[in-house]
Amino acid sequence: MSAELDAVMRDTVDGSAATVVLLRDGERGVEVLLAERPQRGSFAGAWVFPGGAVDEADAAGGPLDDEAAARRAAVRETHEEVGLVLGQQELVPFSHWTPPPGSPKRLRTWFFAARMPEGELVLAPDEVVRAEWFRPIDVLERHAAGSMTLWPPTWVTVHGLTDAASVDEALAARAAGEVRPYVSRYNDDRTAVIWQEDEAFDGERPDTHAVPDEASKAPGAQHRLIVGSLPWVYTNTLGAGS
Repeated sequence: MSAELDAVMRDTVDGSAATVVLLRDGERGVEVLLAERPQRGSFAGAWVFPGGAVDEADAAGGPLDDEAAARRAAVRETHEEVGLVLGQQELVPFSHWTPPPGSPKRLRTWFFAARMPEGELVLAPDEVVRAEWFRPIDVLERHAAGSMTLWPPTWVTVHGLTDAASVDEALAARAAGEVRPYVSRYNDDRTAVIWQEDEAFDGERPDTHAVPDEASKAPGAQHRLIVGSLPWVYTNTLGAGS
């Protein structure tokens, strides 16, 4: 992450985290692994990607919030939660999320993509109720019908996979681009999540700094997810990110 970007993301968060978007080629197209959380703790009842907080062991004496620590955490958490063994070199970083102010636990999270490794799923009973492979479009349809709980980063990431023809294509597309920052905030009535390129990001809260972007704040620019009712509606007039 650049020093300039780090400087404008200096608002206080509770820590760092890492998550892994595991992919495989199914009979009807690309599939993504999602795990259902118990009805307690972080993301209670939601379907999420394997992942969790970066700890001191992951940092290995370095900073908790850098990519190296996040890679170690991603590998560790994937093994702990679903029993799969990944190599750090297999992880493709593609996005970096800062939760909105007021979130219950603000962990700035690295998102990695990886191909499903060999091995069987072994779920951690205290952390995962069940895990399933889904086509991205099926995830969005279930969420729209109210039968699946998702958080905005998961929804946007799955949305970005709907056009992938294969795992090779999905990984190549994410490896070809820069790690995309998503600095998030809610609008006043919490019916929308707004990201830094959106024209309303600064306008409704002048003390918030936007991440530099050549297209940021273009007249009428919108990068937001409307979450006030189902189905959620994603608008990205800049073509940035997923």
